[in-house]
Amino acid sequence: MTFKKLICATALLASATAANAAEISVSVTNLTHGMHFTPLLVSSHAAGNSLFAVGGVASAELQSMAEGGDVMPLDIATKSLGAVNQVNPAAGPLAPGASTPMVDLSTGVNTQLSVVAMLLPTNDAFLGLNNWTIPTEAGTYTIDVNAYDSGTEANNEIVGGGAANTPAPPFVTTSGSGATGVAATVEGFVHIHRGNLGDSDTSAGQSDFDNRIHRWLNPVARVTVTVK
Repeated sequence: MTFKKLICATALLASATAANAAEISVSVTNLTHGMHFTPLLVSSHAAGNSLFAVGGVASAELQSMAEGGDVMPLDIATKSLGAVNQVNPAAGPLAPGASTPMVDLSTGVNTQLSVVAMLLPTNDAFLGLNNWTIPTEAGTYTIDVNAYDSGTEANNEIVGGGAANTPAPPFVTTSGSGATGVAATVEGFVHIHRGNLGDSDTSAGQSDFDNRIHRWLNPVARVTVTVK
């Protein structure tokens, strides 16, 4: 299924009263205790476009982001449909408790805002603000954002045991090794993530993730939007 077909199949209509948005600034805060966010994609786009659909099959572009942290396929696909994007506003991974600088978007005719990034360490978890309607009234708005599972990879929680050619990130230094794996099932659809289960065994056990550091619950991020 192509990204464009996914968008058409999962279109969400904006409010009929929404006017064209103009200038906005966006910041993202990592609310987790021990998770990192890969480079973020901040996208303003048309109301008929969605980066993902809960309950639907992930596009190849979403899979690349959720499994390997690569937002460029989504950036290219959304721009081809008229989106105005900011990529990697944190200039690298976003650490726990940290916030990106405010990034400016001249949204033009686009009325919706979406923000995505992979959570690390996970197999295919990603934070997802999807098709949020940009207010027409000036002010500052905050949205708490959940993490989703792309459903494209089993949540085995084994470091280096995920997407092909995607090694464990060097900045995640608190993971263990030698795990047997938590899960072997690939769900096949996008859904709310259950969070990492982890364990406290750094050299064996079911998970390579430390449950004292890498456990998390929703929401995982806060998006702050200033409409000018």
